[in-house]
Amino acid sequence: MTPATLRRWSKIHSWTSLFCTLFLLMLCLTGLPLIFHDDIDSLTGAHLQEQWDDAALVPLDAAVDAALTLRPGEVPIYLSFDIDRPVVNITSGVSADVSESGMTFQPIDRRGAVQASGGEHGGVMDLLLQMHSDMFLGQGGMLFIGLIGLLFVAALVSGIVLYAPFARRAGFARVRRDKSARTRWLDWHNLIGGVTLAWAAVVGLTGAINTLSDPITAWWRADALVGLTKGDGQTIAPYRSGMVGRAVANAMRAAPGMRPQFVAFPGAAFSSRDHYAVFLQGGTPLTEKLLTPVMIDAHTGDVDGIAPMPWYMKGLLLAQPLHFGDYGGLVMKLLWALLDIVTLVVIASGLYIWLKRIAPNSGRRTPTAA
Repeated sequence: MTPATLRRWSKIHSWTSLFCTLFLLMLCLTGLPLIFHDDIDSLTGAHLQEQWDDAALVPLDAAVDAALTLRPGEVPIYLSFDIDRPVVNITSGVSADVSESGMTFQPIDRRGAVQASGGEHGGVMDLLLQMHSDMFLGQGGMLFIGLIGLLFVAALVSGIVLYAPFARRAGFARVRRDKSARTRWLDWHNLIGGVTLAWAAVVGLTGAINTLSDPITAWWRADALVGLTKGDGQTIAPYRSGMVGRAVANAMRAAPGMRPQFVAFPGAAFSSRDHYAVFLQGGTPLTEKLLTPVMIDAHTGDVDGIAPMPWYMKGLLLAQPLHFGDYGGLVMKLLWALLDIVTLVVIASGLYIWLKRIAPNSGRRTPTAA
C-alpha cells in the first residue's frame, strides 16, 4: 500500500471516528443497562413471572368488551399479549384509523376482565431506550443514529486497513512498551479494536438496521400484507364481539406450533378495512422475534391469507435481539456487557490519541493512527 493510499485511509479513519465519538460514548453508556433490561425489571418488580390457570381466564372478547366499557364511544385498534402474565393490552380510539396521539392503551387482566396494573411506560429503562434509539428526536433522531452506526463501521474497516501493514511488519497485538505514552495507547487501541472488531461491526450494523424499522415496516405493510387479502372493503368493518377469539383460534389452526403476539383490528395500520390481522410468533427465544401474519375475514372469521415474513423483515426482527444480545441468556448478556465496556475503552483511547496528536508543544512528531 502506497503512502498516499495510507494517508487517505488515515483521513477516513480519523474523521469518521471523530464525528461519531461522542455519540458512540452515549450509545455505549445507555446500551449497557439496556442489555439487562428484563433482569432489571425483574429485580425492581416491574416485570415478574406470574402463574395462572388458562381454563379460568375469560375469553378474549370479554377482555376487549371490558376495555371498551371503560372507554365508551371508542373502537378496538390493537390487542397484544403479555408473555409473563395473563394480560391483554387493548389499544382503542374514536376510530380505527385515528392517529397515534388519539389512541388509548389499557391492560386488561383476563383472570377477571378487570383493568390490570402497569402500562406502556417502564420508567428509567424506557427513557434510556428512547435516548439510545432516537435521542428524543423522533424519526429524524433515529435516522441520525443509523448514520452514526454506519460511520462506526467505516471507522472499523479503515482502522483494520491501517493496522494491517503494522501487524505484518511487527506482529499482531504487539505493544511497544519502550515508546511514548501515546504510542503505547495507540498500540492498545489497535489491539483491542482488532480483537473486538467482529462484535463491534455486528452491533454497529444491527443498530443501523434497527433505525430503519419504521420505513422497512411501512414498506412491508404496503407490499406484502396487501397481497394476503382477496380485497379491501370501502368501509371499515365494524367490531363485533365474538370475532376476536374466533380469529385468533383460526389463525393458530392455520399455523400450528405458533402463538399469538398481537392482533390488528379492521382499519388498523397493520390490517385492512375488512380483516383481522393476527400476528403469530415462534416458540423459541430466537424464532419468537419472527412473525407470521394471518389475515382473517372480519365478516366470516375464515382465513383469507397467510405468509411468512419476507427476508428484509426477518433481518430487521433478528437484528433487534442480536443488537442487545438478549436471546442467549445471562452468559451472552454478560459477554455483550464486557464487550460494550471494552468498546468504551477503544473509543476513549482513540480520543486521547487524537488529542495528544493535536496538542501544542508536543515536542516531536508522533505516529499516525494505525
